[in-house]
Amino acid sequence: MRSVVISGTGLYQPPFTITNAELVESFNRYVDLQNAQHAEAIAAGERAPLVHSSVEFIEKASGIKQRYVLDKAGVLDPTRMYPRLTERPDGELSLMAEIAVDAARQALAAAGKTGADVDAVYCAAANMQRAYPAMAVEIQQALGAKGYGFDMNVACSSATFAIEQAVNAVRCGSAQCVLVVNPEITSAHLEWKDRDCHFIFGDVCTAVLIEAADTCTAPERWEVLGTKLVTQFSNAIRNNFGFLNRSEDSDPNARDKTFRQEGRKVFKEVVPMAAAHIEAHLGSLQMAPTDVSRYWLHQANLGMNQLIIKKLVGGEVGGDVAPLILDEFANTASAGSVIAFHKHRQGLSAGELGVICSFGAGYSIGSVVVKKQ
Repeated sequence: MRSVVISGTGLYQPPFTITNAELVESFNRYVDLQNAQHAEAIAAGERAPLVHSSVEFIEKASGIKQRYVLDKAGVLDPTRMYPRLTERPDGELSLMAEIAVDAARQALAAAGKTGADVDAVYCAAANMQRAYPAMAVEIQQALGAKGYGFDMNVACSSATFAIEQAVNAVRCGSAQCVLVVNPEITSAHLEWKDRDCHFIFGDVCTAVLIEAADTCTAPERWEVLGTKLVTQFSNAIRNNFGFLNRSEDSDPNARDKTFRQEGRKVFKEVVPMAAAHIEAHLGSLQMAPTDVSRYWLHQANLGMNQLIIKKLVGGEVGGDVAPLILDEFANTASAGSVIAFHKHRQGLSAGELGVICSFGAGYSIGSVVVKKQ
């Protein structure tokens, strides 16, 4: 079977950061405004008062300390509480395409390639800017890539699911070099007014270049030994925003039109699923979890990652085995595990093993087992 490698990665990092302290200050101002506006209903017992958030609550619940965003002012405006982005004309490069091209060019440079060397582009993200034309095709054109492109969405597992499609395309010969980009503008679908989740997400874009080992000229390469995907339906993480909303005459600002989750249920159900998935994947390759030198896991919750690793290796491990980027970037949907791989793959020697794994809405879990060349 044809050997396939990851030959380059890229990371677009937005220009603005929001610390937990800044976020809490803005959120609490919003709470005070809402409670004052609805004081009579609250006093009458018709409406429950909103509750303040705190830095301590956020860090204990998630491990997040800050996040990067494309717009800071709109998010922190207590009368708005979502980003303020400028609509672009059709003839101008779209926002998602712009950040994807930035990350893609970094990945191409790392691999010693140009856009002309790419013959497939997969744009995989939790939310797409539009229905059509496909974001991937616009990115393909901007990079001068050949072949074809398409969009795909498997929520927080979009990147790993796309990597499997890319690996399979190269193995079967339908493509020689595939670019996977993950432009995650999560600030636009996060409900910043909800205390239980207002701190979760941040914006970012990652890129991964997948190519045949025999055409790879990159100074660093990671052989893909196997990929494994699984889905199991759950409503525990959901967003009902879509093109049918208008025809349903539903409220476009209703709570179900942005991100929502049953956090405790997700934690309880996904942790054992993810640990079992990784262990089974490694077992199919005649490997054990303790054979793996580094795990680049989905970055959603510190406690979740710690428990998954504990189930796999039977004890506590440090950041050298399961690196964390969650504290700096927050949850970046499908890009999280790729950011961890991009920033924390140094120090491994030739022959050492690693696992890139994501898990999220669906439920969906995707894992990629790699070996340093």
